[in-house]
Parts: sequence; C-alpha cells; structure tokens
Amino acid sequence: MLRSLFGARAKEDAGMAGDDEGEWRRQFDLLAKRVQQLQRIGTQQLVKRRLDMQSGRASLEPGRWQDVLEFDGRVLSTVHGPRWRLVLIGAGQLTRYLAEMARMLDYHVIVVDPREEYAAGWDLPSVPIDRGMPDDIVRELNLDGHSALVALTHDPKLDDLALMEALKSAAFYVGAIGSKKNNDARRERLKEFDVSADEIARLRGPVGLYIGSKTPPEIALAILAEMTAVRHGVSEPSWAAKPERRFDPSACEVKTPT
Repeated sequence: MLRSLFGARAKEDAGMAGDDEGEWRRQFDLLAKRVQQLQRIGTQQLVKRRLDMQSGRASLEPGRWQDVLEFDGRVLSTVHGPRWRLVLIGAGQLTRYLAEMARMLDYHVIVVDPREEYAAGWDLPSVPIDRGMPDDIVRELNLDGHSALVALTHDPKLDDLALMEALKSAAFYVGAIGSKKNNDARRERLKEFDVSADEIARLRGPVGLYIGSKTPPEIALAILAEMTAVRHGVSEPSWAAKPERRFDPSACEVKTPT
C-alpha cells in the first residue's frame, strides 16, 4: 500500500524517466523511512531532522529529550514532537482523565504502576503502562526541566519511591494526591530518605489548584491547571492552603472489568 501511494513520487523526486529499479528502490526506501519517522510525531514521540544547508538534503531520525536546536555552520538540526513529559504514578480512574487531558496539551504521558490489578484494568491504548518499580523508572527517565510527575496511588510504598527521585531531579513540577494531613506525613517520611528540606519544599501536595474539584475529571483539570501555571511562572492559590480534604479517594480506584 505504501509503495502504491509513494512510489510515483519517489520516482519523480529522483528525476527518473526510465526503469532504473535500483535507484527507484533507494528513493522509495528513503521516503518510507521518512513516513515512519513522521508517524512517530503523530504518536507523540520526538523526531530529529538534519538539514544540510549546502546540498539541501534532509534526514530524519528518532529524537532524544536532550536534543536541542543546533547549527554547526553547515548542518541545521531541529527537534519535532512533544517537548513536555508527564509521568503518572498509578493507573486508576483519575490517571485516565489526567492522561487524556495532558495529551491534548501536547504532553508525552508515561504511566507507571507495578500492581497487577491496576495494569489489568488499564484500557487507554494511546498511553502504555510501565510495570516497573516507580523509583527505577523515574531514574531511567532522567527527568528534566520539561518534565512533571504526579503520584496518584495513595500507597506510600509506590508514591514515596517516585517522589524521592523526582524531587532530586530538574522536573518543573512534582505533586502528590492526598489530604493535607497525609501530605504533611509524607513530607516527614521523605526527611528520613536523604531528601533535603529544599527538595521537599518543591512537593506540591495536596496537588492541584483550589477550584472546588470533586469528580475525577475536575480533579484532573485542577492538576493540569496548576501545572500550566507553574510552567508559565504564574502564582496561584494552592490546595495546601486549605485545611480540609478536597479529593474523593475513590477517584484513584481501579475500575474492575465486568
């Protein structure tokens, strides 16, 4: 199918009027590779483009989060695709809403949950789930200033592991679900795991803007609103300033398949 769609164009680009099958195949393979790389952008993956300013030839390859705009005097390298990452710890109902909304804002979303029952209930094909331990995954991801992490499991054994690593990273936003009381207790626990006072102060918990959210979609909206405000350097009211519990714990529960 790809050959029928792009074969004629490949021949035209190569300036071929005859039956030079070898050159035609080379041009076709090059075009097919470019199409595959462009499809990566459509699935919110990074693609790096190199343009030779002298010859005009361009090439595409998988991008890395460390890649930036570069020009060495001859080759111009640009990066295309989402430039923001969101790591969600836990695969409950709230995570689904948060993941879907974040993708609309051009985040590359990564869900981490080693629990079998939650992995079995995860049904969002566009956002795969990683079954590794949260601290290991966060270290591997090497969170940078374009990364955010939100812990959503209500399980200290999972949330705290991820937070310990995320708070030491360059992530622009690190938050955790739960009441003010639970997050105060979490801060005390983090002190026992070689997390400094300055690093703990970066934790946003309870997470999200105070907009009266009660349902899972509303809570997801509050979290993304706060993330957006932090990205743009806007000061905002915080859940942490409110003494009462604002989130319904059921928002993080897994849906049992029927």
